[in-house]
Amino acid sequence: MSTDRTLFTPLVLPNGVQLANRFVLSPMVTNSSLKSGAVSPEDLAYASRRAHSAPLQITGAAYVDPYGQLFEYGFNAAEDEMVEGLSQLAQAMQADGSKAVLQLTYAGRFASHALTRFGFVYGPSPMKLKTPFPHEVRELTEDQIEAIIESYVAATRRTIRAGFAGVEISSAQRLLIQTFFSTFSNQRRDAYGCQTLETRARLTLEIFRRVQAVVDAEAPDGFILGFRATPEETRGASIGYSIEEFCQLLDWLLDIAELDYLAIASWGREVYKNRVRSPGQNQGRLVTEVIHERFGNRLPIMATGGINTAEKAEEALAHADLVGLSTPFLVDPEFALKIETGQKDAIQMLIKPEDLAELAIPPAAFKDIVPLMDYGAAIPAPSRDLFRTLESNYKEK
Repeated sequence: MSTDRTLFTPLVLPNGVQLANRFVLSPMVTNSSLKSGAVSPEDLAYASRRAHSAPLQITGAAYVDPYGQLFEYGFNAAEDEMVEGLSQLAQAMQADGSKAVLQLTYAGRFASHALTRFGFVYGPSPMKLKTPFPHEVRELTEDQIEAIIESYVAATRRTIRAGFAGVEISSAQRLLIQTFFSTFSNQRRDAYGCQTLETRARLTLEIFRRVQAVVDAEAPDGFILGFRATPEETRGASIGYSIEEFCQLLDWLLDIAELDYLAIASWGREVYKNRVRSPGQNQGRLVTEVIHERFGNRLPIMATGGINTAEKAEEALAHADLVGLSTPFLVDPEFALKIETGQKDAIQMLIKPEDLAELAIPPAAFKDIVPLMDYGAAIPAPSRDLFRTLESNYKEK
């Protein structure tokens, strides 16, 4: 793995795959798939328009089970019938030589679309929640946990069959995997319970153990295996898990899985500048700095969140090997190219309605997504307001 961390020097992943530069098109759910979760023509046009944007590209969240579905019009990786459309998506994303990675998720207690459909959601432990309306979180049985692990295995097989260059398992931002690791949400007392760090880590490790076995047996050489995670979870003075506990989890994970990158993700603005909040020797340090210092010689670390200028990309790369961007590539697919060719002043972060067609932005994109854009504020408010108007364009698909 290269240790030269400049934006336009190549990077060789642990599996031997070489990336032309350090930019990554990070996951963003356009929410433009068919209601079944099948890839739509709009999805393909959007992907094709950005095929050249970055050498590594990661799809928006694809759900591995309907009970873990977060967005109403997100990708479905839970059924064999979806492989044909996913294959077309992989081809579109890889048309200019980029490596396309399918992100696999189970949203757990934050599975908002599953909640609307079924009236409840699943999590590590029972809970009563009030938003978006009063509902219950049902505790998963061990048999159901086993079925979820197998759903990741089956979705990985579909990813390989579809021709993607890799798969990313995401536990970030309170998805189901993270909630098992967190003492905030995991109060169970069985083999996946909160008694020890090992039991809290078990779900993460079991998923990766079995996904790695499928990759070893069925994937072509150079298949990419990525992990997206939030390195600490705090609520004020309370700690769901500390960065030191996360580092132990990652140590265990690297013993059983051949990871090709770790993407650091969390909530907030300019996430790449987040500092450690939990008490200890690392409190106050940059999260990326701590993780890169500990693991940068073992796998590439990807900084994400609020990186929307050349200067921020360079700043983030000081403690990372890759920089992940989503909304900048949404509004300007040539974002990285303009930086490379000395045209930073030509980067366009403000777009108008007449720009939508040229940018291949689906006419009904971003239902339920704009509030997340507001939260991160990576693009200017006028552009977010334009996307907000697209929410009303949804029709039954």
